[in-house]
Amino acid sequence: MADTNIYSQSKQLFEQAQQQIPGGVNSPVRAFHGVGGTPVFFKRADGPYLYDEDDNRYIDYINSWGAVILGHNAPVIREAIEQQLQNGIGFGAPTAIEVTMAALICKHVPSIEKVRMVNSGTEATMSAIRLARAYTKRNKIIKFNGCYHGHADSFLVNAGSGALTFGQPSSPGIPHNVVENTLTADFNDLRSVEQLFKNFGQDIAAVIVEPIAGNMNFVLPDEGFLAGLRNLCDQFQSVLIFDEVMTGFRVALGGAQSIYNVKPDMTTLGKVIGGGLPVGAFGGKKDIMNLLAPEGPVYQAGTLSGNPIAMQAGIAALHAVEQAGFFENLQKNTHYLLTEFKNISKKYGYTLTSYAAGGMFGFYFNDGSPIHTLNDVKKCDLEFFQTFFHLCLGKGVYFAPSMYEAGFVSAKHDKTIMDATLNVIDQVLHQMSSR
Repeated sequence: MADTNIYSQSKQLFEQAQQQIPGGVNSPVRAFHGVGGTPVFFKRADGPYLYDEDDNRYIDYINSWGAVILGHNAPVIREAIEQQLQNGIGFGAPTAIEVTMAALICKHVPSIEKVRMVNSGTEATMSAIRLARAYTKRNKIIKFNGCYHGHADSFLVNAGSGALTFGQPSSPGIPHNVVENTLTADFNDLRSVEQLFKNFGQDIAAVIVEPIAGNMNFVLPDEGFLAGLRNLCDQFQSVLIFDEVMTGFRVALGGAQSIYNVKPDMTTLGKVIGGGLPVGAFGGKKDIMNLLAPEGPVYQAGTLSGNPIAMQAGIAALHAVEQAGFFENLQKNTHYLLTEFKNISKKYGYTLTSYAAGGMFGFYFNDGSPIHTLNDVKKCDLEFFQTFFHLCLGKGVYFAPSMYEAGFVSAKHDKTIMDATLNVIDQVLHQMSSR
């Protein structure tokens, strides 16, 4: 573990927080349960850096879990927010800003013909499922082990005793009769999905999937997997939902669906489209979206949905990422980081497996085997990762505090920042190899 003395303020704050906040945090992954130790409390951020309450500086590879694609405290985002503040925080009524945001989303994600704004990714995914069930007049959904779609009851499901069984609630407080309509399969295992459709196809309303899985570290879809899901949904007239809350405007301007050229019926978004502020959205084909109230009978509402501050920040972010070469540069810097990371690992006798798309990446300490499923991730060296994480943290590099979370690069992570990171990685792996 890193020297706890350099985190004295964080340690004190964490002790205080646990008195009033369950677990001392407002989102579980922040608690460092995946790596051990005391979570770091931050007070400011700028560009590629975070600064904690003890004034330690870190190169940040979480970037607010992907939302901060332009770097922390980006002037263009700050100016958009400040401008809107002059006109008001929110009105609880329609604004022209919402119309502009909707047009931008529909322009860059062609599968989205109509879109509705919400306030989080969880809201987006649970609303998409409700709409899919209403559209198909069916009950069951298919989700994949290792994919996370928020904390709505239908999604907090563990696999049953096999791919053909119903899932089991993975959290107390979720009735069995809620998740009995959630079927589970393994990511990249198309045969298991085919079997589920064979058994339950006439009652499957939707398949929901992260087209690139970002919640079991970072796992790319195998060739033909997404296209196979598209074909199955077409064959059985089920709704295909791509959860692009993480990948939307992160891996490419048109999201993962534009990389793999597979068009879903519905898409959920978040993160980047809020410019770092809380936001979510779901959209898709007109004939599905037209079922939403007030146009249709499916009820969904949100007092702060499409609030003008988040919309202005999101519009500024989207205008920035639509500039020519933006994602190519992001991809180049990410590729450089991972290529040199592999070279350093090899120098010290370690094997590193890594993947990337746009400004999103994952790395694994394993035997070099490719990563296709959650079970592959579980075979990686967790203890090694935990040690690596804390040693990097102590030297000012902040990776996600869990082996099961993806990493993110911002536009401010240039070659200079990458080289500084690689220097820390070299020091850490040298230290670990000398033990």
